[in-house]
Amino acid sequence: GILYRPHVQRAEALAHFIQSQLAAHDVSSWCGSAWDEAAAALHMSGTDLVIGIGGDGTLLHCARITAPSRVPVFGVKLGQLGFITEINEHEVESLLPRVLAGEGWVEERTMLKASVNGETLRGLNDAVVRCTAVRLVDVTFEVGKEMVTTYRADGVIVATATGSTAYSLAAGGPVLVPESTDMVVQPVCSHIGLRHALCLPEGTVIGLTVNGHDGIVLSIDGQIERALRPGERVEVTTSEHRARFLRLRPRTYFFGSLHEKLGGTRT
Repeated sequence: GILYRPHVQRAEALAHFIQSQLAAHDVSSWCGSAWDEAAAALHMSGTDLVIGIGGDGTLLHCARITAPSRVPVFGVKLGQLGFITEINEHEVESLLPRVLAGEGWVEERTMLKASVNGETLRGLNDAVVRCTAVRLVDVTFEVGKEMVTTYRADGVIVATATGSTAYSLAAGGPVLVPESTDMVVQPVCSHIGLRHALCLPEGTVIGLTVNGHDGIVLSIDGQIERALRPGERVEVTTSEHRARFLRLRPRTYFFGSLHEKLGGTRT
């Protein structure tokens, strides 16, 4: 399968080029928008690999589509930041034959699930409780049924290892290695309550309860939003699904990525 970022001519053109290369190797394929998750999910049966074309945002869509079927994703970067993508667009022609030859290894990454009144949403990066207006929110944070603190902050992030290099990092949180199954609870500009992140193990049930105010939302991966009513409780824990990414780079690639993408200069 080939999933690309829609409305970007380069992405669609590259998708069609990859389809032609696959056909030349007698490999059947299908192609579509990464943003149409419901339509793409219908193709998962019988699919061995999904090639995602875009930035990390596109690969978040791909991960949510493929994880239930355990189909690995091979990311081709068009955007500026590519923590999850594997190669850039100019390497496709030279490296695609290696993929078709079965080279590489599969990296598994923990995903989250957030439940609100029987509705479950899944994400790869994070679940965030925040206000749509520029004002503080009061959120009670529990582990299991044990109260930890009440934040008065711009928001509260629950991030996976993958999300630890995204919004959580910008809010001052720690970086976790990709294989970590831990979750990070990180407040955003906390005025009252704990100001430092907490790292919690896989399977921990995190409760976030909104105290007062309309206009509060639960945001998943910055792409899916659900309105929260005053007093509504969100439960976040690790998902039973794992995102799987096909890698050609060495298993230690992540540390070089940190150095390169977070402002370091290679020597």
